[in-house]
Amino acid sequence: MSELIEYVAEDGAYSLTDKGKIAVMFLLVIALIIAVVGVISAVRRKGGSEKRALNTKQLVFSAVALALAFPLSYIELLKFPWGGSITLCSMFFVTIIGYWYGPVAGFSAAFAYSLLQFIQGGGSYMLSLPQVMFDYLLAFTALGASGFFKGKKHGMIAGYLLAVFLRGLFHTIGGYLYWMDYMPEEFPQNLAVIYPIVYNYAYILGEALLTVIILLLPPVQKALARIEKEN
Repeated sequence: MSELIEYVAEDGAYSLTDKGKIAVMFLLVIALIIAVVGVISAVRRKGGSEKRALNTKQLVFSAVALALAFPLSYIELLKFPWGGSITLCSMFFVTIIGYWYGPVAGFSAAFAYSLLQFIQGGGSYMLSLPQVMFDYLLAFTALGASGFFKGKKHGMIAGYLLAVFLRGLFHTIGGYLYWMDYMPEEFPQNLAVIYPIVYNYAYILGEALLTVIILLLPPVQKALARIEKEN
């Protein structure tokens, strides 16, 4: 079809070519550069060496969090047949950026993460551009909504739960609009209304439950409190 995207006839879907993957990686680098420039510009406007050091530290902490989130997304404790999986707390390390630094930083980091997720999984199976938007760009960028709970009591867990709920919402909308047409003919039509909801929230809430249990462990709470003080 083009040098970036090719049509896979047996799957009835599109996939990225090697050049396409390089193009997406290029877009990711551009997005990260824009985010860094934005941070530097904000630092210069505020002025002061203390503020400058603080924002540099924030950038480092955000980079480390994303560096943890992406490989953890490969640790699939339970993989679902039509996509999606329960991973080892990968979503938390994206949402923690928003909780630490607010919605702007949260959504910026989550958008970069959405591009990484697209390269990881979406590049090999695409139905259309809107499907890619719902399943990757919108769904994973929604994890930045945790930033609205910055500084609030119990904001870490509350922000995390809001973020994963919104991610599930976008996956569910994508399920209704695109994926239900690809279900087998023997699929019970009376389940079509609830299936995208049950399917998507099964793995998302499964991971959320596991993550919240881990976050409530005293050693984990102490470690996170210590890291938050450094911020």
